[in-house]
Amino acid sequence: MAFDLQHLWEAATPYTLFIFAIMLVMGVMSVYVGIERLVTLNKARNQSRDLAEALSKPLADNDIAKSLKLCSDEQYKSSYLGNIMKAGLAEINTRFDRHGVNAALRAIERQSTQEDMDLRRGMNILATVGSTAPFVGLVGTIFGIINAFGAMASGEETGLAAVSGGISEALVATAVGIFVAIVGVWLFNFFTARLEIIDNDISISVQEFTDWCEKRLLAGPSDDPTEQVLATKGK
Repeated sequence: MAFDLQHLWEAATPYTLFIFAIMLVMGVMSVYVGIERLVTLNKARNQSRDLAEALSKPLADNDIAKSLKLCSDEQYKSSYLGNIMKAGLAEINTRFDRHGVNAALRAIERQSTQEDMDLRRGMNILATVGSTAPFVGLVGTIFGIINAFGAMASGEETGLAAVSGGISEALVATAVGIFVAIVGVWLFNFFTARLEIIDNDISISVQEFTDWCEKRLLAGPSDDPTEQVLATKGK
């Protein structure tokens, strides 16, 4: 018997073909999630960096209205920093006192949790593929061995020819399962490292926002009429 893919496909049992179909779906899902996450995370981080640079001046000028407008700008719609800052600035824009700052920090914490969940979307698929693909391949291996012993039991063929087809199925199923698992694990580890960097960026941004609020509270209202109104509302 020839050991090329065509003959293996023709000799495969329906059960083995079903296992191969499952592993194909798992592999395609892993690649799709990998491409989608790569594009999404790159866009989110690049826009967040651009927004951080754009926010530096209005925040230094204590211009909350302009800062909120920047966070809502369409060009930063994929920015996790924009959503987080918008949640905090919206609270401070209502009242700027200790209660307003505490409310802003709670809003930022809630939004940070939501952003982290959104950024990790699809990671469970990669984890599932990486951990279960070898076992799915093992099931295909078992069917291949059963097929080999079935050929021997039938007595239609003897010697190596009787078991070569089933053994080939078993080895191929194992190899495919391991390959799909390697892809899933590699992608999972790659994006886990990227997400840790983003989580660190978010943590730093939250700390910087907290410091900015504390400094403004200590400084008190400025000569800006808008800030004086906010301060008055907070009393």
